[in-house]
Amino acid sequence: MEPFLKIGITCYPSLGGSGVVATELGKLLAEKGHEVHFISHSVPFRLGSFHKNIIYHEVEVSDYYVFRYPPYDLSLATKMAQVAKAQNLDILHVHYAVPHAVCAFLAKQMVGDNLKVVTTLHGTDITVLAQDESLKDLIRLAINESDAVTSVSRDLMRETIEVLDITRDIDLTYNFVDQRIYYPRNAQKCREDFAKPDEKVLMHISNFRPVKRVGDVVDIFSQVNEKIPSRLLFVGEGPDLPKIQWKIKEMGLEDKVHFLGKQDDIAHVISMADILLLPSEKESFGLVALEAMACGIPTVGSIAGGIPELVSHGETGFLAPIGDTRQMADYCVSMLNNPKLMKVMKEACLARARNDFSSERIMSQYESIYYRVLNREVTV
Repeated sequence: MEPFLKIGITCYPSLGGSGVVATELGKLLAEKGHEVHFISHSVPFRLGSFHKNIIYHEVEVSDYYVFRYPPYDLSLATKMAQVAKAQNLDILHVHYAVPHAVCAFLAKQMVGDNLKVVTTLHGTDITVLAQDESLKDLIRLAINESDAVTSVSRDLMRETIEVLDITRDIDLTYNFVDQRIYYPRNAQKCREDFAKPDEKVLMHISNFRPVKRVGDVVDIFSQVNEKIPSRLLFVGEGPDLPKIQWKIKEMGLEDKVHFLGKQDDIAHVISMADILLLPSEKESFGLVALEAMACGIPTVGSIAGGIPELVSHGETGFLAPIGDTRQMADYCVSMLNNPKLMKVMKEACLARARNDFSSERIMSQYESIYYRVLNREVTV
């Protein structure tokens, strides 16, 4: 039987794939018997109600008058060290190199080498921040000083090694979904609120940043709608939303497009769709495509970042070069016109999500990493 651990987890607690994965991982670890301590400036939004074995520690930032900007990083590092000492933590598992792995490094200096640091790279800490020469050395330090580093895709691992000239080992640990939450729902009643029985439903879920290429979503839908009666559902909010609303109005598609805003029950919402559209120009993993896959919904998207590692072309969806909206639209039309193909793809989606990206499988990988850095024997 594995010894139970005391694990501190730090993530961005607001909306975002990394925060979702970190929170869900913490809940699963606690469910198994580990003691989990979330250390952040606010309660992670997916944490929900009371959980046995989970404790939340709020980081309070000093408002000392000489500070021009509140020093959150220093406050976080101090809180990490305080919690590690008071709770006798074994591991600090931090999500994102900057600032979290840097803070964990400082905390370890205060606590001692008995505290181990595991850093999970999710994307923009490498794809955006590491491109900044002023931050490169700091991110490299955080990665090299961690006791273990994990990456959510091979593509992100490759970019990390290339951009930062990293020589250390990095563990591949894909993102996951909890099959108890993500499974095909009966969303027919909700679907009827937006689409007629003869219409198909395309969906896009994101934070509407430029990297998501939401304009391409509209172009794909426009081409599909010319051949097949369909509706487009947008889920989420973000900076490009007003621009997209204007584009839809210019194209005369207002009656065919619906904006649902932010939604909590993503599994139910996704289950309304026939196809998920993900034409991003960068995507370290593409968690929303996995959430769709677990609900039996195929993805049509771009060959970008970690998406090809997740979406199996021709089996659980179709991928085209970034910006090739015509090819993506053609894929959608061929799928929607072939009910037999859609049925086969739905089954393939469910099997791939269940077998390759299950919460049990990925959690076990993280546990193995924890025991490895602690140099503890694990008996079955």
